[in-house]
This record gives sequence, structure tokens and C-alpha cells, in this order.
Amino acid sequence: MKRILIIDDDDQFREMLCAMLEKEGFQVEEAADGDIGIELQRKRPFDLILTDIIMPNKEGIGTIIDLRHDFPDVKIIAISGGGRIVPNNYLDVAEKLGAHRTLSKPFERKELISVIRELIG
Repeated sequence: MKRILIIDDDDQFREMLCAMLEKEGFQVEEAADGDIGIELQRKRPFDLILTDIIMPNKEGIGTIIDLRHDFPDVKIIAISGGGRIVPNNYLDVAEKLGAHRTLSKPFERKELISVIRELIG
């Protein structure tokens, strides 16, 4: 069973994604920020990491940089609803730093599942 880690500071959004991906047959764990997510990845690596960009503590860009450095084979999807600038600007940076795919919030369930299946089957 493929393992997915969701890193997002929005508890409700994270729980919704976990429930959706578990229904699709994935084993899912969650983290509220990049520091927690990287620690979970070190303990028991995931096949794919879905990370938000704008978060307190360790945000998504730093998380992607660290994951690329320490876990070059893990697949990464960056997601963002924006912040002070439009989400596409953050997502462009995330892709340049190593995210395999990016999605702007809100995104369709079908789109997320399609991207995940494309990356990890």
C-alpha cells in the first residue's frame, strides 16, 4: 500500500484530505508543519508528500528544499491558496525547488487523485 504524508496547518483541510485519500486505498499520515513532516519522513519514509506552502513554523518552501536534499526520491506535490501574493507565484517557486506537481487551492478531488496516481500509481 502506498504511503502519503499530508503537511498542512489547516486541521479541517488536512483531515478531509486524509479521509479522501484513505477511501482511495492509500495509507495516510498527517503533520501540521514542515518540521513535524520531515521528522515523520525520517522515521518511516513515504512514497509521496503533499505539502502546503504557507504555514507557521516551517513553511512549505523550506520543507521542499529539505526533502529534496535528504530524500531525493520522494514525490512531492505542493499546494497553496496564496497569501500576500497569488498562489501561482508560490507554486512556481515550489516547482523550481523540486515539487513534482503543484495544485492551487481549491482543487477538485478528481484532479488530486489523478496527479497522485500519475506520480505513484
